[in-house]
Amino acid sequence: MSNSLQAVRGMNDVLPDEADLWTSFETAVNGWLARYGYRNIRTPLVEHTQLFRRAIGEVTDIVEKEMYSWRDELNGEDLTLRPEGTASCVRAAIEHNLLYDGPKRLWYAGPMFRHERPQKGRYRQFHQYGVEALGYAGPDIDAELIIMCAALWRSLGISGLRLELNSIGSAEERADYRRELIAYLERHVDRLDGDARRRLHSNPLRVLDSKNPMVREVVADAPLLPDYLGTESRAHFDELQRLLVAAGIPFELNPRLVRGLDYYNLTVFEWVSDSLGAQGTVCAGGRYDGLIAQLGGKPAPAAGYAIGCERLIALYRETAGAKEAVVPDVYLVHQGNGTLTYAMELAESLRGAGYSVVMHAGGGSFKSQMKKADASGARLALIVGEDELAAGAVTVKPLRGKGDQESLVRGDLLRWMEKLLPARYAGAVTAT
Repeated sequence: MSNSLQAVRGMNDVLPDEADLWTSFETAVNGWLARYGYRNIRTPLVEHTQLFRRAIGEVTDIVEKEMYSWRDELNGEDLTLRPEGTASCVRAAIEHNLLYDGPKRLWYAGPMFRHERPQKGRYRQFHQYGVEALGYAGPDIDAELIIMCAALWRSLGISGLRLELNSIGSAEERADYRRELIAYLERHVDRLDGDARRRLHSNPLRVLDSKNPMVREVVADAPLLPDYLGTESRAHFDELQRLLVAAGIPFELNPRLVRGLDYYNLTVFEWVSDSLGAQGTVCAGGRYDGLIAQLGGKPAPAAGYAIGCERLIALYRETAGAKEAVVPDVYLVHQGNGTLTYAMELAESLRGAGYSVVMHAGGGSFKSQMKKADASGARLALIVGEDELAAGAVTVKPLRGKGDQESLVRGDLLRWMEKLLPARYAGAVTAT
């Protein structure tokens, strides 16, 4: 039995080859967010537990059994690793008065934590991009949030995602529906499982999300929430649908879609894939107009969504847009008295010009070094020996494709490389 330590169950390492894919994905997503005018906000991993109890709701799976919470005895505080990002974003907006000069479009990214049973697509540490539009009331921002998702899927080369859409109305409308739903479920209580019975009066809308086949049979004939929408809620939802149709965004109306967090109202939506098994939702969100006031801020509308990175990257991995492992442009080989300093100066010069350079370390013969150069995947090997040092030159050997080995004066190297291999890294220091 091994005594070596391993990662905590459900909290996974991302190794270099996989991390290259993540970097490619994140670069694409960050550019997409900038094109829509969303700005980055960064909040702590740890928040006061009460923030999530107030925002998410006491009678939810997250708060009841999934949060990593503890008592900080030193400061007498109850703390929690963030299980989602909206509450933290709204807390920061209130604390720093971000809406004093008008609405804000914000995004954040990073790890979230939920104590769930790990399975494919569901982990205890997982990563999200969150997109929040604070201070916007109309269906136009709901449409923008959905339309920009569709644009991201296109840019990533991901197909097969379907949009499910619903309106859960206002708090008053949900209260009317809640009474009717409870009455209906009480008539079928003998067919409800323990979890559904426990939530029957505290949070009956969560019963609609049950995965138990017997409970789902009961729910299939339950009253539909959209039937309880008032005039304003219907008008909001109708206009959203009109805007989506005009933008060419297909969607399916799902009257059972309610989402698992208590702060939602009006629009709720999910982007779902059939290629990921049970964990098929890759992006979900909606409107949460009451949350800012609920957390102590001046009342303001808001809407947003979260993208599950692990799930979306699983789809991205299969597309033509997903980049192969990042490999260096150049592998620099050197051997002989005085060549180390010369090679280091040469490597820094090329990096300053925007090239990726791996310089051999650890010694060894030219033959062994060239084997490592080839294995690195680099396009070029640059060779520095005592002859090159004496002549102020460098030998270049293409490792991929056609081309002959040749010797160049160091001053000509960069011009030669620019013809063969465009620099990849903008903003580099000019080479000397």
